Amino acid sequence: RSRRHLEDVHGADFDKGLTPAEKAVARAFAVMADEHLYWAVVYDRWMDRDNFDRGPRRFFAKVPAPMRPVVTAMVRRGVKASLKGHGLGRHSRDEIHTLARSDIDAIADFLADKPFLMGAEPCGADASVWSAVAQVLCARFETPLRHHAAARPNLVAYRDRGMARWFPDLARGSAARPAARPAA
Repeated sequence: RSRRHLEDVHGADFDKGLTPAEKAVARAFAVMADEHLYWAVVYDRWMDRDNFDRGPRRFFAKVPAPMRPVVTAMVRRGVKASLKGHGLGRHSRDEIHTLARSDIDAIADFLADKPFLMGAEPCGADASVWSAVAQVLCARFETPLRHHAAARPNLVAYRDRGMARWFPDLARGSAARPAARPAA
């Protein structure tokens, strides 16, 4: 909704210079990132107990202690229901990871040695694709998808390039942290 609003109301052109075919490819990648890979990230963070404890559990810190377990369980059940309603949550953990690895590989293969998805400059789809790649590569969470993506140097470089461009303060602050690379 936000992108469409900016395009329709304010005349923003996030795909300036792209051909109709390139816009179609960019859209397909954005939809894959937003509607498929996103849900695999949600699954890994909310359904894996260790990852839940590393991240989402913190969302409930301000809930009064006596109610916290009930509220946490209720919200977590809601996320599980959303995953099932989406469809991805109807698969096993291994199937979810297999499907998401295919998304990661498609992004890495298409990106190849380009700085951004469609070339030298970011386009609208990079907002979705880059953020999905950054989420998958988040070192806070221990997931097979993170290790798979970290094994693709062009994805790590894409993430780092986006961080430096769009979030330079965070990029500088993360320079001391180790890269999310798979264990040898």
